Amino acid sequence: MISIDARGRNCPQPVMMTRASVDAGEKEIEVLLDNPVAASNVQRFLEKNGYHIRMMDEEGIITVRGIKKQGKEREQKEEVKPTPLQEDAPSAHRPPGGTALMLGSATIGGEDALLGEILAKSFLGTLAELTDPPGVLALMNEGVKLALNNTSSCEHLLTLEKKGVRILVCGTCTNHFGITADIGVGVISNMFEITEALLSADKTIAL
Repeated sequence: MISIDARGRNCPQPVMMTRASVDAGEKEIEVLLDNPVAASNVQRFLEKNGYHIRMMDEEGIITVRGIKKQGKEREQKEEVKPTPLQEDAPSAHRPPGGTALMLGSATIGGEDALLGEILAKSFLGTLAELTDPPGVLALMNEGVKLALNNTSSCEHLLTLEKKGVRILVCGTCTNHFGITADIGVGVISNMFEITEALLSADKTIAL
């Protein structure tokens, strides 16, 4: 088993370090972290790449251990047909491709902050009403504030998530603003995951 010490590493380094071991064909990987958000990112990355996961937290040191699934088990998983998306199923993400949207601010437009805030919330509300919304919505920089609990923008994002939109919230940004614990929708993500999602889309729009 290979052991990776990713303590004190900034996003997306823990995921990138883990990826190097996955690409090298390591069957058992142990990653040491001191950040719950980074641990969650590493966990999702390993699960996506076919690893069984076990997590332990001892005195602030989080250990994520991944064991590669065996051939038969992986084949059985691949044979399972995906179920259709349901309106009330937040975990049912839309398939890759389609449109990805990146919001880098909590406002839309120029210097008038009040107008920009109104426009941003109106934009999200309109997206939430669409029958064919984007597949991915990434929130970066001050855009992460749109996902704050108890806001109308968060309610719109929750509606989009229920429709299968994959909402990725930049963890470095939420840490910078000190609002990670107050995020009410989506997944606290990392730059690697966000970049991968945006590049996998047929079309990406940045606002």
